[in-house]
Amino acid sequence: MKTRYLFLVILFMLSTISCVNNHEKKKEPAFKIESGDLLFQDLDCGPLCDAIEDVTQGIDGARLSHVGIAFVDQQNQTFVIEAYGSQVVQTPIDIFLSRTKDANGNPKVIVGRIKDKYKDLINPALECTKSLIGKPYDNVFKIDSNNFYCSELVFYSYMMANNGKPLFLLLPMTFKDVNSSQFNDAWVEYYNNLKHSIPEGEPGINPGDISRSQYVQIVHAFGYPDGYSPVTKKE
Repeated sequence: MKTRYLFLVILFMLSTISCVNNHEKKKEPAFKIESGDLLFQDLDCGPLCDAIEDVTQGIDGARLSHVGIAFVDQQNQTFVIEAYGSQVVQTPIDIFLSRTKDANGNPKVIVGRIKDKYKDLINPALECTKSLIGKPYDNVFKIDSNNFYCSELVFYSYMMANNGKPLFLLLPMTFKDVNSSQFNDAWVEYYNNLKHSIPEGEPGINPGDISRSQYVQIVHAFGYPDGYSPVTKKE
């Protein structure tokens, strides 16, 4: 009787170990950022970021206020080229991801990848982006200047890679509250400080527009930007 009991215990232990091993084998591989990936970020920079998110629409409801382009160098180090602060800069990925956290402590960043049909544009777009490092930040958000804001950098790089033909769509910008015809107070203060008129209705682009583009597929979420509810799948 004892021998039979011992046999059953050993059999149970072996089956448990087998289940654990099978579970480990099925574990998802770690996500790897690729050069050219677009990193969309809920930046949480205060009233101005809130104002950007209030007048734009990101993929699956995500409130997105920033975007950068990933670059993996020959030493396998990952950076993000972005228009951030006073100019276009190259930022280590860990610094980029550490800027904001969701309720679970994960970066409020989702990753978009140019679809395979257009992947030949990635390398020339990335080379163009790298050539713009050091260019001043476009504080006024005017698409025709020689300065760049975050989504303008993506727009311009892919337009140059596409022989001067825009890949992403420019739309009339608005700086008004969604539920009123009044300019958002944050934008009024911002442009007053710049001593510049609000460029209402002028062509522009934002991170939310690019995240919803037909040329982009969302492939990963490091965490959840505010409002993000991924109920759709982009093919």
